[in-house]
Amino acid sequence: MRKPKYVPYSKMSKKKKRAEDRAHRTTWGPLDPTTRVAPDKTKYDRRREKAKYRRGGMEE
Repeated sequence: MRKPKYVPYSKMSKKKKRAEDRAHRTTWGPLDPTTRVAPDKTKYDRRREKAKYRRGGMEE
């Protein structure tokens, strides 16, 4: 059996490059890669204020 000849990435055809990239690509699985920040409790939040008002937290 002959061993496949090594071809540098820069010399590969577009189809071969895409296949090579797809083989090396992985998924994040159950992880969500977006950065999450906890909301600042001291900052004014219009939605929170409206919810508090609806619950009867403010007397106006």
